[in-house]
Amino acid sequence: MKEFALIFRLQDVADSKPSPEQLQERMNWLAGIVAQNKLVDKGNTLLPMQGSAKTVRPGNIITDGPYTEIKEFISGYIVVRAETIEEAVEMAKANPIYKVGGNIEVREVLKRD
Repeated sequence: MKEFALIFRLQDVADSKPSPEQLQERMNWLAGIVAQNKLVDKGNTLLPMQGSAKTVRPGNIITDGPYTEIKEFISGYIVVRAETIEEAVEMAKANPIYKVGGNIEVREVLKRD
């Protein structure tokens, strides 16, 4: 099996403070992944970041970003186990983050030998 990071993004910092009902929905979604024994790392469930971001590049070159066109912020992540990226995407599709206009980026975690 491979490992995939599900990176949660929100448009508004207010959405990072869910109602008790929204929190329960998120916990139910996560419990479903745990029940399948596919949760590798819960990560930080909340990384509230807003404002500007900077990227430091070789030679101490500092740029805005990493992506200046993105206005959303990363609110958290988890790492899941799946056979394919399509399977990881199916897990992400069931997350209630979409109800508040959020999205989930799915990336394969590269293993070092």
